Amino acid sequence: MNLKGISFYLGLFCFPISFLAFINILYATYFDYFLSIETYFSVLLVSLILGVGLFYFGKDSQKKINYIEQLILVLLTYLVISILIAIPFYLSNYQVTLLNSMFESVSGLTGTGFSIFKNIKYLDPTLILWRSSSQWVGGLYFLFFLIIIFSNKTFNYKMTDLVYSGDSSFKSKENLKENITKIIIIYCVLSFIIFTLLNLSGLRLFNSLNLSMTLISGGGFLPIDNINKIISTNFQKLIFFLSLIISMLNLYLLFNLFNKKVLMKDHKEDLYLMIILTLLFVFISFNDYSALDIIISLLSSLANSGLTLFKPDNNLSLYFLLITIIGGSLISNSSGIKLIRFYILLKMTSSEIIRLISPNSVINKTIFSSERKISDDNVRISFLIFISFFISLLILSSFLVIDNIGFEKSFKLSVLTLTNTANSEMYNMENINFTNLLTTSKLSIIFFMIVGKIELISIFLIIKKVIFKD
Repeated sequence: MNLKGISFYLGLFCFPISFLAFINILYATYFDYFLSIETYFSVLLVSLILGVGLFYFGKDSQKKINYIEQLILVLLTYLVISILIAIPFYLSNYQVTLLNSMFESVSGLTGTGFSIFKNIKYLDPTLILWRSSSQWVGGLYFLFFLIIIFSNKTFNYKMTDLVYSGDSSFKSKENLKENITKIIIIYCVLSFIIFTLLNLSGLRLFNSLNLSMTLISGGGFLPIDNINKIISTNFQKLIFFLSLIISMLNLYLLFNLFNKKVLMKDHKEDLYLMIILTLLFVFISFNDYSALDIIISLLSSLANSGLTLFKPDNNLSLYFLLITIIGGSLISNSSGIKLIRFYILLKMTSSEIIRLISPNSVINKTIFSSERKISDDNVRISFLIFISFFISLLILSSFLVIDNIGFEKSFKLSVLTLTNTANSEMYNMENINFTNLLTTSKLSIIFFMIVGKIELISIFLIIKKVIFKD
């Protein structure tokens, strides 16, 4: 195994944490929050030393690493970066245990939004900023993994090739730099657009900054206890709605728009997502809820954010939960099984039924009526992802039900964990106290929050490589 090559890239992933720590130091200095500044100096020092050490250890190594090594790199990144992000929580004045610190950091890094803190308004503003920035950098890392690693055609279970035609993978140093630069530019531009829109809507600068980092990453951390306290006017709700759309759709939608590419050809998945959203809105608007609030909740479910502006009828909580399983576009920070996989399974199932009824029928195997066709591998992978999701759901639910929180809450919490979606009033899960959960439950949730991002298949592939050494 190319440990030095893995070390080289892992070292590079440590440096953005140093930058975030430096930003927090500047913020704490400017606003005189000197009680917490030492914790960010600790993160800055540790991340720099670790990053430089890992970087120089692997500097002269073979930079091209195989797919299994890339998966190990992803897991190590989530582990190491979570430890670095956990330092300010552990060293804070709020008596946070090491396990709870790791729980909060993994929740932020994966964009899940589960929090051990109950009264956010009493937190140090620097810690609130740190929570939000952990989501932002986690979203950026995941997009790196998605385009550069999970686009590998050898194990194409993310199926990014169906909605992304760029040249990815570790083919060359130039190719790697080009993809990383492109992702950073698009991600930063989208973050700035959301921040500007929120700021123009009348939100405080601090709230706009934190909320923009939450929305672009599909996260659930808020700078305040209740989002209704900062999103209240119709204009603010409209901006919130647009921000959720930006986070849910294909990362390259804006990029292709500026390059004047044919959007209909490259973004049919996004078009179908919007059609589904419209149909869901028409269906559910027969209830006595505000139209804008309900469509925001639908968007939030599809984007795996979990943020909502109202508490729906408990009968609708399962309905919203099912929407979170679908998820957004393949090239986005959303989790879940993904729309395109559902589409493939439904289309091929209906095709087989038609074939049984009329054997001579010509079966259309195109994806979203495009030039791309559904292959047998696409069908197998979609089915495998579907099965692995429910295997994960069964395993996690089994651990959580022991925690005496009830079967319904165990099931809902498991779905939210695997889809990296924040627990909220929308799912009737806002009263979950993560601090009081058993250690086994917390460890299980931490593990499956990561699984929700990288898919259970990644773990199986690594185990297969370690055990069988093929």
